[in-house]
Amino acid sequence: MNEIRFHLKNEPHGYLSNFYELPQPIEIDGQLWCTSEHYFQAQQFVSTAPELAEAIRTTRAPSKVWRMAERNRERRRNDWDSVKDDVMRKAVWEKFRQNPSLADQLLGTGDANLVEHTASDAYWGDGGDGSGLNMLGKILMEVRARLRESRSSCGPCFE
Repeated sequence: MNEIRFHLKNEPHGYLSNFYELPQPIEIDGQLWCTSEHYFQAQQFVSTAPELAEAIRTTRAPSKVWRMAERNRERRRNDWDSVKDDVMRKAVWEKFRQNPSLADQLLGTGDANLVEHTASDAYWGDGGDGSGLNMLGKILMEVRARLRESRSSCGPCFE
């Protein structure tokens, strides 16, 4: 099977990164988000530190929001470990659903195995040596399949 590795937003396939700065903000839960990373990081604090969640939402650079979240790990919502995958699914789905040109690129990867290749993350990425869970890659492949299915259905049906 063909494999596509990605990590940094300015490298080939950088649009797969959550740090990729979108051409226009995405709307999720009635608010605008600069990147899927912004949404994901803010969701850790919506119930425990809403002022921090809002600061994350309104901070420009995705690398800064990641650091803000890391510095405040003790303020995370208690159920974070059990909901984080679904929060990521929602963020990634909305990123591609609301940006058709990015959806086209994702669909253009065909059936390739998508791998976030980084030694610094063995949960969302492959751990650098393939031993990681690669959850972001798996979620991207789920979103790709969902996009493919939604585009092959009737689309905008008229009654």
